[in-house]
Amino acid sequence: MSVLASSGIVTASTFSDSASKLGNVIEVVAVFFAVILIIFFAAGRATGRLQRPLAILVFLGPAIVLLLIGLVIPAIRTFYLSLHGADLVGAKYVGLKNYTWAFTNPTEQQVLLNTLLWLIVAPVVSTALGLLIAVGVDRMKRQNLVKSLIFMPMAISFVGAGIIWKYVYDKAPDGLLTAIVTALGWKHPPLWILSHPLNNFLLMVIMIWIQTGFAMVVLSAAIKAVPDDIIEAARVDGAHGSRLFFSVQIPMIRSTLIVVLTTVMIATLKIFDIIKAVTGGNFGTNVLANDMWNQTFVQFNVGRGSALAVIIFVAVAPLLAYNIVQLRKERATR
Repeated sequence: MSVLASSGIVTASTFSDSASKLGNVIEVVAVFFAVILIIFFAAGRATGRLQRPLAILVFLGPAIVLLLIGLVIPAIRTFYLSLHGADLVGAKYVGLKNYTWAFTNPTEQQVLLNTLLWLIVAPVVSTALGLLIAVGVDRMKRQNLVKSLIFMPMAISFVGAGIIWKYVYDKAPDGLLTAIVTALGWKHPPLWILSHPLNNFLLMVIMIWIQTGFAMVVLSAAIKAVPDDIIEAARVDGAHGSRLFFSVQIPMIRSTLIVVLTTVMIATLKIFDIIKAVTGGNFGTNVLANDMWNQTFVQFNVGRGSALAVIIFVAVAPLLAYNIVQLRKERATR
């Protein structure tokens, strides 16, 4: 009875804490919307010189506040924590020691090498496959059905895809891949997930499986947007087949091709779900994002975890900036 009573007390306490936190969240949201409504009301009543500044405040104010709360302030705090020790509160200032550890520790060097390998292989293969499929499918009769089937993995979360492929790579008799290669005559296939560095490439297959559909859809739209008169003029000049494809179509969709490649690279740099769901970062498959999670929430070393987060941000930022520049150029040409 005492056990049941204590269990009931714990449950009631947990429920009370959850209700209190939910109430605080609702209160903050209500205050935020109340402030927005007051600003809108004041802007609607304003005239003369105050009308333009209030209009700017109405349109930009909430966005700037949310940007500060959701991105700028956390980014500054993360950089601050990366210069300190393991503890979240009262940690000792250590300067750049966490960054030195990230680039000199043998284990972390393997993590960085794995991340670089992912960054090279997964985006290039995804984009190349998407381009080839886009060109091939555009010549088919029921292309919408084929595109839907290829694009379907995009609707699956990374965790879901990781669990699906984990069963594919499982050992006999449950693993689909093992069953296939055994039926083809390979008597003693390896334990796929345990075999390093093969397991890294097998994990990349999951990412490629998901991102190929995205690349195919975007590049297919870009290919169809190439003016017909340019294609006809190239054919009159003697460009056919692969020559037409590489000399005319590829240059015409170059900016879209770069945008797709950099977008997949950004997603690859932040990859975490697949690694966590399939291997947990073990067997030589760890990457930066997963290691950042482990350092922060498993080993409770906030300083090192924050340093890895900053490294990921610094790696993503140039790609994101380049992507924005390419999109602006593409819009300008239109």
